[in-house]
Amino acid sequence: MQLAGQRGNLVGMGTIFTQLVEREGPRSLYLGLAPALTRSVVYGGLRLGLYEPCKHVCSYTFGSTNFAFKFASGVIAGALATALTNPMEVLKVRLQMSTSSTGTIGEMRKVLAQEGLKALWKGVGPAMARAGCLTASQMATYDESKQALMKWTPLEEGFQLHLISSCIAGTAGTLATAPVDMVKTRLMLQRETKGARVYRNGFHCAYQVVVTEGVKSLYKGGFATFARLGPQTTITFIVCEKLRELAGMTAI
Repeated sequence: MQLAGQRGNLVGMGTIFTQLVEREGPRSLYLGLAPALTRSVVYGGLRLGLYEPCKHVCSYTFGSTNFAFKFASGVIAGALATALTNPMEVLKVRLQMSTSSTGTIGEMRKVLAQEGLKALWKGVGPAMARAGCLTASQMATYDESKQALMKWTPLEEGFQLHLISSCIAGTAGTLATAPVDMVKTRLMLQRETKGARVYRNGFHCAYQVVVTEGVKSLYKGGFATFARLGPQTTITFIVCEKLRELAGMTAI
């Protein structure tokens, strides 16, 4: 959200981290934790759980599960999961930018009273696009990386293979979703007022950002995104593979 509508030098992640702790205390780093956890349980489960069925449908219908079909399966799984959990994402973003100490329920009441029910699905288009790109890039890249590593290296199904493949998937996910993530955040923070809105939709937002702030601004917060998404992707896939093994299921 730095220098919205302007060009200039951005403050780095380290400086912002220090400023937050000094001015607002360590608890400020966990603003929006409750809706974030709620969303993660539903969204994370759905996008991982729907990927395999979507891939099997493609295999049954088209007789193939090449990279394109894996990518399409990820897009469908991510988009559906986000459509259901968007209100939690809106509340999380609002709480992170709020200057008051209102909780999740208080923030939800405030949004409903001032902006209506539709506000909870604000930015759902870019959010679905972001989740679709993220799930597709992560799942398809992880899937393909595993196959390539097992084919071209001595690695076999196990922790090392899962670790390397998930690191590759985390990098791909960050590169694919950082611009969409930034547009989604701008739209979710845009308040509904009687006056003209700054951004009409996701495409208009992206256009305005490029025109007023430059192309590089689409990757604002890119390193912070990777610092979160990289470890998250690695942990998610390693734990998922272990749980599938314990449940007697085949690996992804």
